[in-house]
Amino acid sequence: MNYLWIKSFHFIARVAWFGGLLYIFRLFVYHAKCKSEEKLHEAYALMEKKLIFIIMNPAMVLTIIFGGLLITLNPYVLVAPWFHAKLSLVLILIGYHIFSIVTHKRFVRKDFFLSEKACRFLNEVPTLILFAVIILVVVKPS
Repeated sequence: MNYLWIKSFHFIARVAWFGGLLYIFRLFVYHAKCKSEEKLHEAYALMEKKLIFIIMNPAMVLTIIFGGLLITLNPYVLVAPWFHAKLSLVLILIGYHIFSIVTHKRFVRKDFFLSEKACRFLNEVPTLILFAVIILVVVKPS
C-alpha cells in the first residue's frame, strides 16, 4: 500500500478517535448530572457504550495500526525528539481512553465516582493533547 494512502487512513482513524475522546467525557458530564433519573441513566449508558465500542475502540486500533505502518515505512522518525514526545502523548491518550471505559463501566453500575465538575475538567484533556501533537508533527521542534 502506498505511503500516502496509509497516512490518509491514519489521519481518518485519528479524527474518528479524537471525535470520541472529545465527546465521551461530555456524555459523562450529563450522565453525572442526571444520575437519579433512571430513563436518562439508561440512555446515557447506552450512548456511552456505543461511542466507546462502535467508534472509539475501532478508531484507536486503526490509528495505532496505521501509525505503526507509517513508522515501518519511515523508521528515521524513531530518532527524532519530537516523535518521542508525540508517542508519549499518544500513550497518555490510550490511558485516557482506557480510563473512559472504566468510567463508563462504573457509571453503568451507578458508581458515580467522578463529579460533574471533574468530568468537565477531564473533558479538556484530549483538546490540550491534540494541540500539542499537531504542533509536534507540523513544527517538528528539536
